[in-house]
Amino acid sequence: MINPVTELRAFFRAALVDRVDRDHEESAEALVQRRWISSVTLAVGSFMLAWSLRLSPGNPAYYAATLALAVTWIVGGLLSGKLYLGSANSRDGQRASRGILQAVILGLLLLGLFLGVAALASPVPALRDQLAVLLVPSYFSFLPVVVLLTLLNAIGEELFFRGALYAAVGGRQAMLVTTLVYALTTIPTGLPVMVLSAALVGVVVGLQRRVTGGVLAPVITHVIWAMGVLFLLPVALGL
Repeated sequence: MINPVTELRAFFRAALVDRVDRDHEESAEALVQRRWISSVTLAVGSFMLAWSLRLSPGNPAYYAATLALAVTWIVGGLLSGKLYLGSANSRDGQRASRGILQAVILGLLLLGLFLGVAALASPVPALRDQLAVLLVPSYFSFLPVVVLLTLLNAIGEELFFRGALYAAVGGRQAMLVTTLVYALTTIPTGLPVMVLSAALVGVVVGLQRRVTGGVLAPVITHVIWAMGVLFLLPVALGL
């Protein structure tokens, strides 16, 4: 008989704890290049984010700024150096795969946790208003464009933060540093809920990056979370 607790523990160990063996060593020159490009990209991306936050959704410049932000993360991530898709262990530790199913499950769990907390917080006006701000672009902009920009930014953030920046920092501190930097970039929004959400997502996808050695699993998880919030947060808030 299958023990659900044992299966769940095995799943989380395979997805978030046990690292897959790999050889991603870089030369000193390549590492220096990655760090320079990552630093410039982070500076430009932070500026682009601050610019986009000054614009109201529905303003044509808002689309341009948000698209430019996504392009900044994507281009910076790709220019920094080689990025790996990564691979994941199965629960029994006997097989390796891309970890797509694990990433999907983690994305759904992360989304469920966020929506559950949002539903519990919705009776509190201050918290409800902060969460509702996340939906403003979808109310004042053309939804297909919002979906596309959300998708591109989710992918771009992972290519940069869990791809380029993670590799640039390197070592055991990479997950902590990239998670903190990722959360700090959301501070200009002025929304504590956004900072906390970024920290939560950053921890999960950071652990995925540590385990798999690549960006595929973090991208999948982040995309599922971002798209789910876009479409399901109004339901959780009763809007």
